[in-house]
Amino acid sequence: MGAVVSRAQAEEPKTVTLFAEGLNDTQEVSTSGEREAPTLDRASYNVYVKPKPTPTPTPTPREQGSSDGGGGGPLFYTGGGAPAEWMAAAGISEADMGYVDYIVSRESGWNPNATNRSSGACGLVQALPCSKVPGNGYDPVDNLRWATGYATGRYGSWAGAYAFWTSNHWW
Repeated sequence: MGAVVSRAQAEEPKTVTLFAEGLNDTQEVSTSGEREAPTLDRASYNVYVKPKPTPTPTPTPREQGSSDGGGGGPLFYTGGGAPAEWMAAAGISEADMGYVDYIVSRESGWNPNATNRSSGACGLVQALPCSKVPGNGYDPVDNLRWATGYATGRYGSWAGAYAFWTSNHWW
């Protein structure tokens, strides 16, 4: 028994352009008895490309003192001052300032606008929720006043809060 194997041959695919396709679809026009094929050139049609939509801008948080009247985002702190001034204005004694400095340096790095993305804690001492702070949770003096009440109520003093923080790395 013998078998012959022949190679399969496929036809080469034809490339069809829009221009060539358009020529096959044209109608003949007759003027004065002669048949003429209308001409179709690339300038006789337009291609419309739908543009990508422009991204929607993300709203920025309102700044303190904004008078837009809306119920927008948090009122971030834009004032000046230094940590010692904020602690004095909040009524923190000089004896406790070292404890406060230690905790706040680790909680927010003394950034009054610090916000924890996962929990929502805010301000210098990372009050959770931010709404606990009377006034504005991002105002450093309001935040430190609230923190003084929290430290004395929960740990007995700023020294007790410091001792807890050094053992647990949170307060």
